[in-house]
Amino acid sequence: MNRRGEKKNVDFKRELKKNLKSLIIWSLIIGGMILMTMSIYPQFSQDQEAMNQMLNAYPDEFKKAFGMDRLDIGSLIGFYGMQIHLYTTLLGSIYAVMLASNIISKEENEKTIEFLLSKPISRKRIIAEKYLAVAANILIINAAIVVISLIGFQFTDDTIPFKTYSVFVMATLLIHLTFAAIALLLSAVMKKSRTITAVSLGIVFVSYLLSVTSGIAEELNMLKYISVFKYIDAAELIAENEIRPLYLLIMMGIILIATASTFLHYNKKDIAS
Repeated sequence: MNRRGEKKNVDFKRELKKNLKSLIIWSLIIGGMILMTMSIYPQFSQDQEAMNQMLNAYPDEFKKAFGMDRLDIGSLIGFYGMQIHLYTTLLGSIYAVMLASNIISKEENEKTIEFLLSKPISRKRIIAEKYLAVAANILIINAAIVVISLIGFQFTDDTIPFKTYSVFVMATLLIHLTFAAIALLLSAVMKKSRTITAVSLGIVFVSYLLSVTSGIAEELNMLKYISVFKYIDAAELIAENEIRPLYLLIMMGIILIATASTFLHYNKKDIAS
């Protein structure tokens, strides 16, 4: 029974081992940026006059685009939303799609798919284990973000609004899982790893640009519905103290539809040996 379990989990363990180095590197990069940014917050919050002068120097369109007109960046959570939330969501999404975009297609490119298919496990099981590996890596990097952020909060004596911060934590995890699900679907449908990664990264960057653009003018406001980054907008998360139900539903829908489509497509896919 135990040997069977080991055989069934071999791909999951193999993926965790293969992606450990990149997980550590990305955790260190994002963690380092969090600590470096949080270290300047005390001085930043104390010099309110200089901060206001700096903000007034920005054009109104720029402030609207990045939510600076709606965020109190002199407060701990406002500063976190303006600065660190950007790092954790954008960089974390880049990590998620780079991880997910190659995890299926690389088996065909590296000619290791025969090894996997020769095992007494189904294609659905292979995909399930790869999904679990991606989800585990995303959960670990998000746990690292939380721990490092809590350490960074110690640079200040301000009270941490844990309820609002927990919303940021959930929003960050959800956007990572959303982009990962999209990248996994592309990895199952397409063949060339480089193309899949390029398209996946393109989706992340276009989504972010649409989020920024939608905040510039009222007539562009409709763009927010096709930008995942707008669903976890820092100013709105702080104001509402929750992820808007419609945005939550859309992200969950993308994850479920992309996941189901990946299983269905890969199960019928003609895999060249």
